[in-house]
Amino acid sequence: MAQLNRVPVREQDPKVRARNFEEVCYGYDEAEAVLEASRCLNCRNPRCVQQCPVGIRIPLFIAQVKAGKFAEAARTVARDSSLPAVCGRVCPQETQCEGSCVLGVKGEAVAIGKLERFVADWSRAHGGVPVEKAPSNGIKVAVVGSGPSGLACASDLAKLGYAVTVFEVLHKAGGVLQYGIPEFRLPKERVVEPEIDSVRALGVTIETNVVVGRTVTIDELFDREGFKAVFIGSGAGLPRFMGIPGESLNGVFSANEFLTRSNLMRAFDPSSDTPIFVGRRVAVVGGGNVAMDAARTALRLGSEVTVVYRRTEKELPARAEEVHHAIEEGIDFRMLTNPVAVLGDGNGWVRALRCIRMELGEPDASGRRSPVPIAGSEFELPVDEVIMALGTSPNPLIAKTTEGLETERHGCIVADESGATSRPGVFAGGDAVTGAATVILAMGAGRRAAKAIDAYLRG
Repeated sequence: MAQLNRVPVREQDPKVRARNFEEVCYGYDEAEAVLEASRCLNCRNPRCVQQCPVGIRIPLFIAQVKAGKFAEAARTVARDSSLPAVCGRVCPQETQCEGSCVLGVKGEAVAIGKLERFVADWSRAHGGVPVEKAPSNGIKVAVVGSGPSGLACASDLAKLGYAVTVFEVLHKAGGVLQYGIPEFRLPKERVVEPEIDSVRALGVTIETNVVVGRTVTIDELFDREGFKAVFIGSGAGLPRFMGIPGESLNGVFSANEFLTRSNLMRAFDPSSDTPIFVGRRVAVVGGGNVAMDAARTALRLGSEVTVVYRRTEKELPARAEEVHHAIEEGIDFRMLTNPVAVLGDGNGWVRALRCIRMELGEPDASGRRSPVPIAGSEFELPVDEVIMALGTSPNPLIAKTTEGLETERHGCIVADESGATSRPGVFAGGDAVTGAATVILAMGAGRRAAKAIDAYLRG
């Protein structure tokens, strides 16, 4: 009979990690991975595979880990995922593969994510595994954006023999993996860079500092550069604000800017020249993963941090693991609280956040109970920095410079299940289509689009 409880994962002590940017979770060693893999029931109908957006053959790679065949497990994972070390760290397995694990009914689900991370880390430490690739067909395909969807699409197309060029607007490839996710969750030099190098090893060319829509347009990629298809995986990097009084005060930031300065431009590193404002008391508005990342980054920079969220902890959209880590580290949560104004000190700087207490009313269209203000419950929360983590939308530049490319009212590109857009030969996926979502969902969209592009180019 399988063990109901999973093998614990070693982590940094909360008091220690709250003051450094080293990775929180240490992951499994070989013995721990084999022990955890032995819990898998190897179901005849593996629902975990059905719930994996990129279709990793989970029971097979776990059985290989159980047998100590780590190289074979790495090859199995690599067939379907171009970013296994990333996904093993940041994907919400608890609502996807692990959420459907039979063992989770009476006990704890198999730690699929931690096992995927182990396999990827082991493979990297042992020189990686060769990936099968078809002979080059010479057909050029452009990929806009080097985030998860773009890298997944580029990888699959390269494996099929296409000549793929990825165009990235920033000076480093990786998209949200570089600018959005903190070092303590996703180390850049040790994890992200090697995974991107593995995509390059397939023959993919990555050109940075290219603003598609300015440096070159989609039409020019077809007409002047000779590309036969284009995939748009440009993400959703345009931040949203609340539209309340005082948001223009000094000390109010979007989570995107705050995290980009810290992550991509390494403002957390004392040797970096990148400036970053560090408030003594910081309020982070929002309850998603980005809010947790911003709050935990501000804490590590030396701030006292309060997360302000208008629903209860039960409704927090962030991963349970990230919320748990934030609470362990000493971050304060003000639930059922909503900002109504940012207050200034008379010199143009933030001094407080005026909030109102909320209660949950009837469910909204998504089924979540709508928060309703409690009359007369306003109060001031003394802070000198406010970070808005309220979601993002796609940058409109590509849509505005691409004739015939249909978008919806929020600026997202309209695409079908395969990624096909209103423009023949132009495909799209990830956050540029759905709005801000998860790494693994973006990768799944990139893989589907690669398959559709292949079918399109084959006529």
